[in-house]
Amino acid sequence: MVTTINTTEPVALIGAGALGTFLGHHLARAGHPVIVCGRSEVDRLVVTDETGSREEPVKWVATPGDLPPVRWAVLAVKIGATPSAADWLAKLPADGGVLVAQNGIDQRERVGPLTAATVVPALAWLNCELVGPGHTRSRTTGRGIVVPDDDGGRGVARLYDGSGLIVETSPDLRLASWEKLIINVVTNSLTALTGRRMEMLGDPALRAIAMDLAAETAAVARAAGVGLTGARAREIVEWISGMDPGMTTSMLQDRQAGRPLEHDGLLGPVVTLAGEYRVPAPVTTTILRLLRGLPS
Repeated sequence: MVTTINTTEPVALIGAGALGTFLGHHLARAGHPVIVCGRSEVDRLVVTDETGSREEPVKWVATPGDLPPVRWAVLAVKIGATPSAADWLAKLPADGGVLVAQNGIDQRERVGPLTAATVVPALAWLNCELVGPGHTRSRTTGRGIVVPDDDGGRGVARLYDGSGLIVETSPDLRLASWEKLIINVVTNSLTALTGRRMEMLGDPALRAIAMDLAAETAAVARAAGVGLTGARAREIVEWISGMDPGMTTSMLQDRQAGRPLEHDGLLGPVVTLAGEYRVPAPVTTTILRLLRGLPS
């Protein structure tokens, strides 16, 4: 159970990449002292958008032993790097919380064993691009983050009160997670494979593949007991297609920077569950094989 939140209590930021920088910046805007955790020194977090650039000062610590007592943390490392955050997460008390700003549909299962704190999954409907250490560019999507409608999720909403970040609470986070997974399966995979930004969805051939990926993901979700219709899957692709064509994705940024990709954490569960439930997913399977075949 997360206790009452002090409006100025410090928050640890574990993972100051594109999304982490954005989320940490907004915590600082809300009045929370933000402590950036990691090897690379960062003394301010900067967000640039269509209105200009804003920066917020932060504190940096290099090791878990340097971290002062905190009850809240934001975990924004990539899925594969989660084990590297274990020592940081172990510092959180049982009455604290960790906002898990990671892709995928299994945030609680992934992070829960690493901390005594309440794990609060967050679905980020944001578009952020890292342009330098502690500096992210944000393109407007009209949405912010989605968290569960429970004590932990409402605690996150209070943390961000006054920050300017939209925090939605969902009574059905499982459905919301699969809807967000469609976004990731479609955009991350196709941008990483083509090396193109979101304008690629204007290509009819790629748009058709996007629709196939969305339909297969929705079919697997329904087999798993989630009420995600094919019509809703198509709506999501149409919504993405109407976004700024200059938007990038985390997987495209990772490929361009030579970092490991998250395809196994995004498309992997869809393909695995498709096999378990005997749901045809030939396009998703092929795309996953292609991503696994990219040079490392």
